[in-house]
Amino acid sequence: MIRTIAAALAAVVFVAFSAIAAEETPPTSSDSARKDTAKERKAQKKANKKAKKAKKAAPADTSSTTATPK
Repeated sequence: MIRTIAAALAAVVFVAFSAIAAEETPPTSSDSARKDTAKERKAQKKANKKAKKAKKAAPADTSSTTATPK
């Protein structure tokens, strides 16, 4: 009798866990979306760095070309 109850309980647990495992949950953010945003951030960071370098170099270039020797 104990074996029967244990077998029934095991079957119920097995079916319940199988049903839970079979449920599909939609991902909140997919791997490809994360990779795309990471690429966008990296490109934006690189563009910002280039702009900063260009801005830093611009005053040095303009001052040397606009200065007239006396």
